[in-house]
Amino acid sequence: MLKLSWKNLINKPLNMALSLILFALGVGLVSLLVNLNHQVEENFDKNLAGVDLVLGAKGSPLQMILCAMYHVDNPTGNIPIEKARAFLNPKHPLIKQAVPLSLGDSYRGYRIVGTTYDILQFYNATIAEGKLWANPMEVTVGAAVADAQHLHIGDKFKSSHGLVEGIEEHEHDFTVVGILKPSGSVIDQLVLTPSESIWESHAHASDSSAVRQLAVGSQDTTTAEVHEHEHEHTKVAPTTYDSLTISQLAQQQRLELMEKTDKDITAILIRFRSRTNIQALNMARNINENTELMAASPPNEIARLQTNLGLGADTLKMLAWVIVIVSGLSIFISLFSSLRDRRYELALMRVMGGSRGTLFQLVILEGLLLAVMGYVLGIVLSHFSLGILAGFMKSTYRYSFSGWKFLPEEGWLFVGALAVGFVAALIPALQARRTDISETLAQG
Repeated sequence: MLKLSWKNLINKPLNMALSLILFALGVGLVSLLVNLNHQVEENFDKNLAGVDLVLGAKGSPLQMILCAMYHVDNPTGNIPIEKARAFLNPKHPLIKQAVPLSLGDSYRGYRIVGTTYDILQFYNATIAEGKLWANPMEVTVGAAVADAQHLHIGDKFKSSHGLVEGIEEHEHDFTVVGILKPSGSVIDQLVLTPSESIWESHAHASDSSAVRQLAVGSQDTTTAEVHEHEHEHTKVAPTTYDSLTISQLAQQQRLELMEKTDKDITAILIRFRSRTNIQALNMARNINENTELMAASPPNEIARLQTNLGLGADTLKMLAWVIVIVSGLSIFISLFSSLRDRRYELALMRVMGGSRGTLFQLVILEGLLLAVMGYVLGIVLSHFSLGILAGFMKSTYRYSFSGWKFLPEEGWLFVGALAVGFVAALIPALQARRTDISETLAQG
């Protein structure tokens, strides 16, 4: 029966091709949207990292979240440490952890982040090779950066201003002292260093007489201060990387950062001690109303973004299903019109022992075959397109997408495709079942 159904389909290749193309386009578009939406949400949710609040300069809350947490946008500005030091205090009654971020530079499109060891605990990152950054101009790079740029311990490179490669390349070299293990989060895409590195590289870009290890606080820096900075003792990275040691060192780094009241940072990622504390829940509103800083809740902003993206995705998904239904109508027209040319053939099948059920089954199989082939072709097109899109997304946004992830929803899509094929073939199948042998043979 399958072989006979296949022969009937290829007897009219143009009709079959039209039905297949329409069906594949509909199925492929639905599959592409489902996969893309799932992977975008997966990347967003994975990189929330339990952050309750982001502090930064006044501007767009969403822009600040995308910049500070997802590193795909520009900062809203910098904030003085003097105004933010209270939120960096390890003894703050409401804040469990705070990660200061100093942004502005990049290496071949990968963002360089001046920060403390707290960021490692936010993303459960661990060292794979070498050691953690400890002194200005030392960097520990994420696994994706090391892999893409072929970086090894001891390598040196120059940074660029902003996220565009080669824009205002700075004079000083960064030295790779460590490489992190892959974590599957945004930290894989980052180059981590002390905040002093960012200050120093920017100070040198504007003032050729800047101090080598600390950015100049003002143009009135004295010779004695320069001499003192040049001979500052270098720090030693930890030899053990247990969570307690990292936590203690991170607190010490924050305390030291709090004393640099003449410097700026870009943002602070905050985790609360308790998410049920009413004061913690009102912190964002209080900051926005009573300070020069801006506070934003990542879950709220990302949910708003996903809602906006979801409206467009739902519209496209509806369009895709319309294409699937139209392709089902094409299958129906193709099978129904072909019955006129095959009435004599169907009558002969009845004469040779075929039952009414046999004729019904034959036409239904043709509809299901078209649906299966259209589904397979659509899925191949979808994942091939997503594979191409994944390369573009990775080079543009540094996020990992895969064209070869298969979701349970695609199984339900297969069931839906079969249902469309069955319904499209149902009326022609009933028509074939009612074929009158004597009348058809008499007409020749």
